[in-house]
Amino acid sequence: MNDIIASMISQAKHVLTHAYAPYSKFRVAACLYSENGNFYTGVNVENASYGLTICAESSAICQMITAGKQKILSMVVMNGEGTLCPPCGACLQRIAEFANSKTVIHLCSHQAPIKSLTIEELLPYTFRFKP
Repeated sequence: MNDIIASMISQAKHVLTHAYAPYSKFRVAACLYSENGNFYTGVNVENASYGLTICAESSAICQMITAGKQKILSMVVMNGEGTLCPPCGACLQRIAEFANSKTVIHLCSHQAPIKSLTIEELLPYTFRFKP
């Protein structure tokens, strides 16, 4: 495991306790590495109106965009149980918007990747709008 992945895991694990999941108790954290060499973290934020819940991956992407960056080089995703936790379909599409076909998503325990896949492997038929 390289230093970038180790740092992403450490940062995701650190913010995992900040997840707001009073309904499902399913805490998720994500950390992405962007083209500027910075890391951006996010956690899931549930809502009583469940459709308004924000996923950890989307939260991290919003942090990156707020900082003025738009390229995801790699990302880790973990849950409170330390078990395999792939992004949902909506998050895969959001990740694909700012990734390239080789961007790797590491599905992690609290210590190491369980499985590492490219966005293309996770979402082979990404929607692309072409006016």
